[in-house]
Amino acid sequence: MNRRSPATDCAQALHVIDPATGGIVPPLHVATTYARGSDYRLLGGRVYGRDEMPTVEPVEQLLARLERGVEAMLFASGMASATAVFRALCRPGDHVVAQDIMYFGLRAWLRRLSSQWQVALDLVDATRPEELRRVVRPGQTRIVWVETPANPTWDVVDLAAAAEIAHGAGALLAVDSTAATPVHTRPIEHGADLVMHAATKYLNGHSDVLAGALVTARADESWRALRQYRHDDGACLGAFEAWLLLRGMRTLYARVERQSASALELAHRLERISGVRVLYPGLASHPNHDVARRQMEGGFGGMVSIRLAGGRMQALEVAGRLELFLRATSLGGVESLVEHRETAEGTDTISPPDLLRLSIGIEDVEDLWQDLEQALRP
Repeated sequence: MNRRSPATDCAQALHVIDPATGGIVPPLHVATTYARGSDYRLLGGRVYGRDEMPTVEPVEQLLARLERGVEAMLFASGMASATAVFRALCRPGDHVVAQDIMYFGLRAWLRRLSSQWQVALDLVDATRPEELRRVVRPGQTRIVWVETPANPTWDVVDLAAAAEIAHGAGALLAVDSTAATPVHTRPIEHGADLVMHAATKYLNGHSDVLAGALVTARADESWRALRQYRHDDGACLGAFEAWLLLRGMRTLYARVERQSASALELAHRLERISGVRVLYPGLASHPNHDVARRQMEGGFGGMVSIRLAGGRMQALEVAGRLELFLRATSLGGVESLVEHRETAEGTDTISPPDLLRLSIGIEDVEDLWQDLEQALRP
């Protein structure tokens, strides 16, 4: 038959049938070591479970298919997958360009990398191609790292423009696509070399797995270096976590499409409330809306941030009055969450004190609206 829809690939986990039992759910293999025969040859071609877990393979195959990449690798967390890119591919004297608005934990880590590894770092507004073009150093810039939509203001980077600039300088473009998911954006189709996911978030979708992932456009020397780094560093995903991740990914399209539709509806309603500024790329008021419309398919994601005219105090009061939204860190799960990012990030934060980040779940949208409306009521 013709190439199946990615939604179908997700729902059926690539239509894999367990050859041993006929089971339609890929099995959970927990063995960490594998036997040899009397001639000391491996019975199944596997040696050790660190990065040879058979449970991991169908997840990697599915993610590579969804992202239109050639291969994928799972890691023990989103941070493990992100930091692997720099640890495996950068050397002292190299230069890295990264987005100024991005996941707080990685931005802080990159600053430590810069000081400890003698890697030059520029943090810029990646939504402005002219800024990227200004700071790249041909022959020295190794990686250009962008996040789109970017946490917590949901800025959208023009990936085709970023790829052209990075490649023109001889650098790789790596994209954190956690918030977009392959449902809405596939960065490799826009020129990216590497795609990263904090798979804890939307890919798993149930707030019960820590995982990270990388997908590559090419199985080249850089990808082989990343594979070797994961093997040596040991930040591999366990079998049970991989099995749960695949279970979550089977509903990825159903979850994300509903979350995005609800987020857009809530964003439109919130925009009509006096004293509330809404940050959501699906709104015409968002500064990167035109890029989002061109680059994102089928929706704009499930993340909405609001800034309140009453400042930090009002933001905390609103968060405290919410009854259905759970006050917790993370995003992308089936349950709706609210977070005051400045408080969560601490003293080095650049998040505005008046900002609340909303991760929209799969609950009834009218219930979510009633909760927001009563919390925002003067």
